[in-house]
Amino acid sequence: MTKKEPFDLNLHTFALLRSEPFFAALSRRITKKVTKAIPTAGVKLNEKTAQFEMVYNPEFFESLSDTHIKGVLKHEFYHIIYEHVTGRLPSEGMSIMWNIATDLAINSHLKDELPDMACIPGQDKFENYPTGLSAEAYYKMLKDDEQFKKDPQNGDGESGGGNQQGEGGGSGGMPQSLDDHSGWGEASDETKAMAKERLRQAVEDAAKEANQRGSWGSVSSEMRKQIMDMINPKVDWRKVLRYFIKTSQRASKRSTVRRINKRFPYIHSGKKVKRQAKIAISIDQSGSVSDKMLAAFFAELGSLAKYAEFTVVPFDTEVGEEHVYTWKKGKKMTWDRVMCGGTCFDAPTKYVNDRNFDGHIVLTDMCAPKPVPSKCQRMWMTDQQGKDSQYFTTNERVIVIETEI
Repeated sequence: MTKKEPFDLNLHTFALLRSEPFFAALSRRITKKVTKAIPTAGVKLNEKTAQFEMVYNPEFFESLSDTHIKGVLKHEFYHIIYEHVTGRLPSEGMSIMWNIATDLAINSHLKDELPDMACIPGQDKFENYPTGLSAEAYYKMLKDDEQFKKDPQNGDGESGGGNQQGEGGGSGGMPQSLDDHSGWGEASDETKAMAKERLRQAVEDAAKEANQRGSWGSVSSEMRKQIMDMINPKVDWRKVLRYFIKTSQRASKRSTVRRINKRFPYIHSGKKVKRQAKIAISIDQSGSVSDKMLAAFFAELGSLAKYAEFTVVPFDTEVGEEHVYTWKKGKKMTWDRVMCGGTCFDAPTKYVNDRNFDGHIVLTDMCAPKPVPSKCQRMWMTDQQGKDSQYFTTNERVIVIETEI
């Protein structure tokens, strides 16, 4: 008897290249994890890494046709694109009704590609629901729908949150959700801000690949417009900056008699843990970084001094080492222009790489060739003009500092 080959999701994500170049490119930027903890599949946000993850039960996919597997993959990716995972919730909070509303909004675009268990506008219990509405619009319709008002599963908050797959499918009740929605909206604001920026960058890169291939596959012109609109949203750069610095921190321990050693009380001294980061702030001296942008950045940096020690590194085509200084809380901070010339990102990157920094922030107009790789995590901060005219593409974060209220 021939042994059955284990399910390989990679074969199906690779197959997207032939017909769905946009989703194929987006898929490569999303981590996939096997689990038996859920019956189908779902997407989540990792609190520690601020990365989107798709989790799936291989037994579920093994029961589907190739067409339905492709439809479920696109369904999960749409949840990420529509920001359902990062906390787009109604005022009542998470509920089964909201789960179904998000599915209806997505499945309007996928009605011929999904298994029978999917909730689709215009079919079965949703035969009177039009296609093409937002999750919020479907949520309002569900709340007003008499056939669901008496369903005990439709409570809000924790009682109705999470997944609830495989439940509620009986006569008169709310149908089950296609996938797992547990954990949506539970990440911290800082994690959500970072994840949204990474999502924006991933969607932008995927859109570029689709344009280069000359096809977006099944993505409608309406959906394409929505996707292009989300590529340039306003991101709270202050939250992203705070998250970057906090995730750069490392812990150090020192002995102190002010704390009791839990293992050997009154014999050995206790330990005090200190978390701090060494962050390099490289400032482009070419004259294209405005004083207003620098003032906004350093004003925010002052509130983050308890998390890090900052080293200011002026540069043009080289680093002005005589002007480098370390800034700590309570010390005067300056950002006067001390150099003039062109721009070369290799200079500050090599300077930082040769020293023991935990993070590197570059303030620039992005008008120079792509630099050598950084040994620590690096983030680029610029204005909107710099973002629109940057000379190179990068998977690193490029954040726009908004200086206008």
